[in-house]
Parts: sequence; structure tokens; C-alpha cells
Amino acid sequence: MLTRPPAGIFADASPVDAHDIQTGARVEHRSGGHLGYDMSLTSEISRCTWFATLLVAGQAPLPALADRTWDFQVFLDQKEIGSHRFDLRDRESQRELVSQARMTVKLLFVTAYTYEHRDVERWDGDCLSTLSSTTDDNGGKYRVEVQRRDGATVVQTLEGSQRLGECVLTFAYWNPAMLRQTQLLNSQDGEYVKVKITDAGADSIVVRGVRTPARRYELRSQKLSIDLWYSEQEEWLALESTTERGQKLIYKLK
Repeated sequence: MLTRPPAGIFADASPVDAHDIQTGARVEHRSGGHLGYDMSLTSEISRCTWFATLLVAGQAPLPALADRTWDFQVFLDQKEIGSHRFDLRDRESQRELVSQARMTVKLLFVTAYTYEHRDVERWDGDCLSTLSSTTDDNGGKYRVEVQRRDGATVVQTLEGSQRLGECVLTFAYWNPAMLRQTQLLNSQDGEYVKVKITDAGADSIVVRGVRTPARRYELRSQKLSIDLWYSEQEEWLALESTTERGQKLIYKLK
């Protein structure tokens, strides 16, 4: 779930590169540049939103998840810039995930960047059935519609359509099945992203003020550098992405 989460956030005077938010999400420069769902701030927001891609998967579904909410504060380095919330409803093999992100970056009390993303996904087991998302990335408009039918997953964006495999996953950080994929669908812009996800071993992380045992995973692509933390029960705990300018886009559970 942030995001591609994960384009550019600021004007040239800003120290941030806008390629980092969905896939956590995506951030656009006001003059048209990019940050990173890629994952510099725009990609991160869009890919995380932070920031999603496809995959043809043939695995058995994981045990059903209970109804859950992941409500994150989002930080750029140490500065809070917004929130990203994921609400999951699970009814046997049918899942519905609603993702909502809102972020604002200010420089000297002036709004330099804004990002809003809403995404509704329906899942059949671990395969995406439908998706509908809208994004306003600093004035840049995105819309993605996905429908699984006739043995394929059809992705429609403002730029056109593409036909993908029968079982596709987004950057669904809330679902541990994502960690075993090599391609993911960006829910912000419909991009099909090749990824490499590596188990980086045992770690610990502070969650709601408590030091918690965790396992860290590294998600990498041509444009993304995302670290993810999960509990021993494979519950998603945190996300951190490095922007092209070396800043950190961080998700912390409220």
C-alpha cells in the first residue's frame, strides 16, 4: 500500500528531488521536473501511493487477513509532511483496500509542493481484480483503471492501455506476498515496474515508541530504493525510501 510510493517536489532552490513518494507515491516539480510510487519524492509517494506495478504470479493465496488499518505519518527527513492511510476489508478470498495519501511541503511558510492520492483496489486472493485511482501530484493529474477479465489484467491510464498477465500485484506493502514478486504495478500511473526484493535479515525498529523486533527487506528498481520492515508475523511496520538527492521519505505508524 504508499505508496510509487512512490517527479519533483520543489523548485530548483529546494534540496529535495521530486522522484520519491508512491510506490510510497510521486512528486512533481512545479516547473515540470520529477522526484521518485518512482521513489524520489514523487515516485516514493506514488509508489508507496508511496508508488505500484504488475506481476504474473502463480502462487497459492496466503491465509486471509483480518480487517486492518495502517495509518502512517509521512516525514521528509525529520519534517512531517502528511499522512498515508490504508484500510483493508477482508471477506474470505475477497479483499478491498482503500489507500489515501495527502502531503504538503512548505518552504519558509510557502507551499512548495502538494500531493493527494486515492486508490480503491479489489483483490481475489493475491490477484488484483479491479483498481481505480486518482492522483493530483502538484497539479499533475493521473487516473488509473484496472480490470481483470478474459484471462488478463487490463490497465487503462490517461495515456492509453496495456494488457498484462492474469494475476498482477501492485506495490501492496500490506500483503507479504508482494515480497516474493519480481514485477509490480504502480497504482498512481499504471507503470509496469521490474523490481528486486531482498531479505536483508533481522533488525529492530521503533513502532509507536516501542523498540520492536523486525525483519527488513530491500526493494530496488532502476529508480527506486525502498526499505521495508515487517514484524515476526509478517505485519507491515514501516517504510523508508531514499530520494535522488539523498533525503529520506519515511512512513511511521501513528
